[in-house]
Amino acid sequence: MAQKLHRNASQIKWINFYPPYIGAGIRLKSFDKVKMNDFLIEMKQTWYNRNLFGTHFGGSLYAMCDPWFVFICICNLGSDYIVWDKSASIRFKKPGTGRVKAFFHIDDEVLSEFKAQADRDGKMTRTLHTVVTNEEGEVVAELDKEIYIRKKNSDGRIE
Repeated sequence: MAQKLHRNASQIKWINFYPPYIGAGIRLKSFDKVKMNDFLIEMKQTWYNRNLFGTHFGGSLYAMCDPWFVFICICNLGSDYIVWDKSASIRFKKPGTGRVKAFFHIDDEVLSEFKAQADRDGKMTRTLHTVVTNEEGEVVAELDKEIYIRKKNSDGRIE
């Protein structure tokens, strides 16, 4: 999958048809089609992503944030690197209602640092942060994602 995603904007758009995202009402709203390092994700509240308290289901809030930092790294580092989620944590700050959104971005300089460290050490991990906000711009949840990047062996295999 990593090779298919490398700088391929036409494939990323298809994530809006990914069944779990359809079911949760999650949408990729916009992204930088050239650099592939910015993604804006949105989820409107509906009866099928609402919990018993009438607010967004926490699992849906996490799901809307799940793949984006990995996608940015895959798209920018290329097929010589393996990128995985290593861990994640989400802290709910206030009940989410209505339309919520999350923005994912990694600067070019930071991506260069990731590549340099993986080249030098063979692998690296880094924790990245984003927030989920409501329509008023208030923070609904904070998310930390630890990503793992590994340089493939010279024969293209993973050890």
